[in-house]
Amino acid sequence: MSGAPASPPTSPAANGTANGAANGALRRRRLPRQLVIGGTIVGAIVLLAILAPWIAPYSYDAFDIPNRLKGPSAANWLGTDEFGRDVLSRVMVGAGLSLSMGFGATAISLAFGVPLGLMAAYFRGLAEEAIMRTIDVLISVPPIMLGLLVLAVSDPSLWKTMLAVGIIYVPIMTRLSRSVALGLMEEEFIQAARARGAGARWILFHELLPNAWPPIIVESSLRVTFAILLASALSFLGLGPQPPSSDWGLMIAEARQFLDDAPWIAMGPGIALCVLLIGINLVGDGLREVLDPRLKKRGAA
Repeated sequence: MSGAPASPPTSPAANGTANGAANGALRRRRLPRQLVIGGTIVGAIVLLAILAPWIAPYSYDAFDIPNRLKGPSAANWLGTDEFGRDVLSRVMVGAGLSLSMGFGATAISLAFGVPLGLMAAYFRGLAEEAIMRTIDVLISVPPIMLGLLVLAVSDPSLWKTMLAVGIIYVPIMTRLSRSVALGLMEEEFIQAARARGAGARWILFHELLPNAWPPIIVESSLRVTFAILLASALSFLGLGPQPPSSDWGLMIAEARQFLDDAPWIAMGPGIALCVLLIGINLVGDGLREVLDPRLKKRGAA
């Protein structure tokens, strides 16, 4: 009795090769673990900051003098401060302030630093000298001192602290953008754009900028960490949002005199700040692994 010819058996080696290729492709498609963990942490804090006005147990500025300096309990999970305000509610609301200052300051440094760096790399000559020597002067001033100089001209507030921290990090973004753009200026696509008569604006913002973004994005994600730390330090010195604000730096500053008797007042915002910074650093490390071609090749090998 004749039947359909049997299919040739597949060798174990061929199966192993196919499975290995499939597993390698799957690993390449997976996001780095640190990016997933960091993104989850930062995303949770961002969500908390958005929902805080509605889900916080108490009003962040509601005084309750009879219950001042109470330790953690079922009614106040992180205790109360010197005015009886719920520490947990203040930490939840303060998340939005810290995130705003960190991301806002980074956005300001990008808005000024990236165009300056690209222009210095493109125009060279006198324009580059003028830009980079000004940047050298700014970067020679210690960050805290520069922040004090910027904030000394008027009363401190949230947006002024954000602006001061943003200005502090403009030189770093300018140098990074210039360094990346200098490496791109000799690429063929830039030469082709010049050959077809493209103007400076087109080359800067349609050729250089899209190709310079990967390292800038990685640096920006890490720069958010430093911006939050510096903004918290300025708030700690009284140069950020003013009372009764629940900014984490200000909360830690106000808790200094009660560290012996009520350490929970400082522990709440301190731990929250550490968790946020860890999450942002993990995101930065993950983005570097995704966007850095050298790390991609190393992972593929």
